[in-house]
Amino acid sequence: MNPSTAETVLEVSGLSFSYPNGRQALDGVRFSLRHGEILGIVGPSGAGKSTLLLHLNGLLPLRPEPTRASTNGAAVHVAGLSVGAANLAEVRRRVGFLFQDPDDQLFCPTVRDDVAFGPLNLGLPRAEVERRVVESLSAVGLEGFESRSTLQLSLGERKRVCLAGVIACQPLILALDEPFSNLDPRARRALVDVLRRFEGSQIIATHDLDVVVELCNRVLVLDEGAIRADGAPAVVLGDQALMERHGLEVPLRLQLLRNPPQ
Repeated sequence: MNPSTAETVLEVSGLSFSYPNGRQALDGVRFSLRHGEILGIVGPSGAGKSTLLLHLNGLLPLRPEPTRASTNGAAVHVAGLSVGAANLAEVRRRVGFLFQDPDDQLFCPTVRDDVAFGPLNLGLPRAEVERRVVESLSAVGLEGFESRSTLQLSLGERKRVCLAGVIACQPLILALDEPFSNLDPRARRALVDVLRRFEGSQIIATHDLDVVVELCNRVLVLDEGAIRADGAPAVVLGDQALMERHGLEVPLRLQLLRNPPQ
């Protein structure tokens, strides 16, 4: 599947979600995503960013058991395919999810095994799996790391191994939960460069507003489970009153543009 740049690859409508303790995490979320678009999702802690991402490939179900959680009037479609129990395998191939903590995603003895895990589960021939392992590690700048243990890698390297494993499945969309958290400047830059080269669509939930301005071409502000703003990052994140209203600050790079150092 090779969608055109004008094609909608994700549609979310009426997505509301409450956890068993009664806390409402999402309240009528509605948005769409075009092929090749890089969408940032920002908001204060507890705004619902991770909960939203977990719905995009069925990691949180749209219609769970009533004793566990509840979702009402929600619909999520990935390239026209409804996210639901009957379609989970294909949905998860189309939407690659990157967890905030790489230790939640890495569990194999070597880097090669971790990156190969997804393609193997897609039933691909071994030669194709090996080709994807090599290409994906090259894409994230980790050529030659195949035989290494992930336990011996830095945090930034482990995050890039996770991303290589996701890319190896050739998804339409990357869904990234706080990918830049706890990274030093060099690792952060390396990851930004990797994401900039990805040809599909991306949804990035992050507290790093400067990287949203740098990398994303659109941003949603999420607070108390609802979308409060949607637009170009420089416009939305440069609105000081909006930022203060939702517990955020204007990114430093926008502040410097307005008030350059003398």
